Amino acid sequence: VGGAVRDLLLVRRPTDLDFAFDGTMADFLAAHPEAVRVGKSVDVCLWHGRECMPLRGGTLAADFEARDLTINALALDTAGRLHSHPQALEDLRNSLLRPASPTAFADDPTRVFRLARFAARWPSWRIDREAFVQMRALTPQQLAVLPAERVAREMLKALAGSRPARFFRVLAQGGCLLPWFEEHECARHIPAGPRQWHANSVFGHSLRLMDELAGDALAVWMALCHDIGKIGTDPALLPHHYGHEARGVPHALALAKRLRLPAVYARAGALAAEEHMKAGMFATLRAGTRRDLLWRVNQLGLSKPFWKLADADSGTPVSELAYPCLAAITAVRLPEEWHNRGEESARKLREMQCVALAALRKKEAV
Repeated sequence: VGGAVRDLLLVRRPTDLDFAFDGTMADFLAAHPEAVRVGKSVDVCLWHGRECMPLRGGTLAADFEARDLTINALALDTAGRLHSHPQALEDLRNSLLRPASPTAFADDPTRVFRLARFAARWPSWRIDREAFVQMRALTPQQLAVLPAERVAREMLKALAGSRPARFFRVLAQGGCLLPWFEEHECARHIPAGPRQWHANSVFGHSLRLMDELAGDALAVWMALCHDIGKIGTDPALLPHHYGHEARGVPHALALAKRLRLPAVYARAGALAAEEHMKAGMFATLRAGTRRDLLWRVNQLGLSKPFWKLADADSGTPVSELAYPCLAAITAVRLPEEWHNRGEESARKLREMQCVALAALRKKEAV
């Protein structure tokens, strides 16, 4: 049932296989004593490695109405016959994302994030007007009670999509950025900067970079976070955003914490917010500043996504200069007599790395 059947019809390899049966869980367990019940909040059991659950509502028709989207309201029976929601096959043919029922999103508001994730994964697919009607009928309070893990799971899948920014565009269009992405709801209404450099809002600028960085989910996340400090700019200073780098760090950390993301996302978002401006000016930085930036990014294990972001944000190939500099400082070896001296060793290593960068800059000038 569900997405596995959809993928088969789209000639794609299914990833998750779900099975359903008519009757009750008690009936199934009685007929298949080797099955093991594993669900806590829902009726799910494992039978020969397969996840099985009762049809929602007890019948195929009721099950289809209870699903999220028409394209997922599909089933193959044991004889290989296809069963579907009345609109499922037409919507598959037309590449249309449509709620399976008039109450689909109200029944489970997590589905708005699932819809947005499909939109990011399949950018050529259209979204039915009814989906936005249902999204706009939801309140922030209805979305606020959702488990953070479920929201984050859909977002992380979207970050890996071919058009990751569409996830947020769909949520914005449906009025569903609040409360999980409150910073970006605010960012929709703030200019990204003076018009000679930015003709877009903070939100729009970040989304443009996200799509440009598609294929590297962590870099996409860093693009989402890099200008987040601009929402705290004094309106009297607009369209300038002096000091937004430092202001962005607590916002990026708060967003990662709210979504209960892995620690690497918290580190990456904070780094992008604090250091992206410095990265864009890398060619003009002094040797010591270059070294400290390169060292910090590398120690965090974020060099690849960070320098991708720097290239996209600055519109210049900053990484072509940064990577040779990184190679120069990581090639420096501390003399044995300076080993095991604590802070003295660290200072000496930094000094030697700065000398290496200065020598490299002289070569660049020649």
